[in-house]
Amino acid sequence: MPQGDKSAYTDKQKRKAEHIEEGYEKRGVSEKEAERRAWATVNKDDGGGKKSGSGRGAKTGNPAAHKGGKIGGEASASRPASERSASAKKAAETRKRNERRAG
Repeated sequence: MPQGDKSAYTDKQKRKAEHIEEGYEKRGVSEKEAERRAWATVNKDDGGGKKSGSGRGAKTGNPAAHKGGKIGGEASASRPASERSASAKKAAETRKRNERRAG
């Protein structure tokens, strides 16, 4: 099987990679880089493509799907309450301003 061949992946893994790739492209990442990151994420979550053998279908817990919230929480918790409050007020003001422009 040549490098880059995706035939060893399940349909579900392919759909998952496609969805992840779309998310990256929506955020401005190039198509090639988005695809690379998407497959890296699928490999990280599922340990690669289909594998034969007893017990190989065990769930992995999808580590990449849970990582973002953990990191965000850590960053926020390390800042003083006054700084978090000021940031929240600024964000609310921005949302309000953007809402008026869109409406």
